[in-house]
Amino acid sequence: MVSTAVVLGLTVVTLASLSALGLWFSRGSVGSVEDLLTARNSAHSGRMTATLVASVMGVWILLSAPEAGASFGIAAVIGYTIGEAVPMLVYAKLGPRIRELVPDGHSLTEYAHARYGPAMYAFVLMVSCLYMFIFLAAELTGIASALSLVAGVPQWQTAVLVGGFVVLYTTYGGLRASILTDTIQALVVLPLLVLALGGAVFALGGADTIHANIITTNPTLLDPGFVPGLQFGFGLAFAILGAELINQTWWQRIYAGVDSETVGRSFRRASVTNGLIIFLAGLFGLVAAGSADIVTDVSSSAYNADVAFFILLQSAFPEWLVVAVVLLALLLVMSSVDTLFNALASVVTADLPRLLSDPNDRTLTIGARALTIISAVGAVYVSLRARSVLRLFLFADLLGAAVAIPLIYGLYSRRLTGAGALVSSLAGLAVGLVYFPDFSGIIRSVPVLGGLLPAPDSLYLTAFGGAFVVSSVLTVLAAQVSTTAYDHDELGTEISRLSDARTDGGQRETEAQTAATQDSNADDEVSN
Repeated sequence: MVSTAVVLGLTVVTLASLSALGLWFSRGSVGSVEDLLTARNSAHSGRMTATLVASVMGVWILLSAPEAGASFGIAAVIGYTIGEAVPMLVYAKLGPRIRELVPDGHSLTEYAHARYGPAMYAFVLMVSCLYMFIFLAAELTGIASALSLVAGVPQWQTAVLVGGFVVLYTTYGGLRASILTDTIQALVVLPLLVLALGGAVFALGGADTIHANIITTNPTLLDPGFVPGLQFGFGLAFAILGAELINQTWWQRIYAGVDSETVGRSFRRASVTNGLIIFLAGLFGLVAAGSADIVTDVSSSAYNADVAFFILLQSAFPEWLVVAVVLLALLLVMSSVDTLFNALASVVTADLPRLLSDPNDRTLTIGARALTIISAVGAVYVSLRARSVLRLFLFADLLGAAVAIPLIYGLYSRRLTGAGALVSSLAGLAVGLVYFPDFSGIIRSVPVLGGLLPAPDSLYLTAFGGAFVVSSVLTVLAAQVSTTAYDHDELGTEISRLSDARTDGGQRETEAQTAATQDSNADDEVSN
């Protein structure tokens, strides 16, 4: 086991260094709540691509991706890779559409309110915030569990350190600070991941030895046509696509790009990069299954496939590689945690003008920063009591799978109503819950109804696929039978910039354009 003191020291140095950079970069550039929440039209291609890559890459890629590989083999890894790449391709088309229809927007919830009315808005607000909060708590749970397993660091220390440092620079610099730290993290994460995989291959005797070990342990893991692996992989693809479409993280960054062309190009680049990272991370699971004592039977009390990567780390890796992975895990956590802090704050802050009586810019800025701190404290508290990272993620994904299509379909359809979108979402969620294995005991304990329900799907395909497909089909049908016609031009007139950002916009727009011009050379270097 690596020294606890060494790991704690590296943790503090890494967190403090990136926090200082975020504070330094955003000094003097956050003059309004608009600057804090959207960094509107400030990110060129290089920085935009980097933030899209880093924001999605949390510590979960060292947990759930290897788990999929260890449990279901290369077929599941391929499905996971596709599932992570597809949402970015969708946003490459969706992002410019959102900028066109809602040029002064900030969040998916204000769009939901304007397009569908208060009922669907309330449901989307609940689902989106719950998804992001679960994601945030799961990230802190994951890094705390990992450092505890690898170096014996008490979980509360890790959670408090990560949450405290990240909230320090996000409350001050907002999205602008997050984009800078994301850029640095993206440039470091992929090389570190490749280094870790290369080190594993070397430490375990080479690729031929690893291949032979996997064949001996379970040859189906290397079969791309392994049916359970395909089922699990496609289930994850539905889950991830749905979850990402209700993730405020991406709606924020759509407005951060300098123009629509930059947004589309950056999402396409991120699709390829994110898919590659997930594929590499999933391969660790196959390596672990053939080289360590990995128990993949979920009904067994000894089940440990969810930490397959870290078991492999302890059993075969040299200490220098362990240290590299600790740094990798910290960078992964910071890149997603700061993103989620900003996203949660922006969702609620964008809605404050409807709740408060003509709030000024200062009030909204204080509100955004206070909400960031509240999110951090709540997530740290939940993370110290969560037992399973994967269970947290899967439930969050189920919510997204049910709501995603009803939410975004209104960007294209003029006939879909708020009632139609809400009913479609609830029906999809109900179908998903019926097949969701983690809640099967609770649901089937309901008198009369429980005995009529089909068996849960332990591979999750029916749960996630059912939620996604049912809500999608009902959404299309609801639009077909509707007699109303919504004017999309109303989105642009109803949703405006926050507080006095519009009236003071001339000076701030000039300042933002100047800052963007100053940043462009550095961004182009990152892009190249």
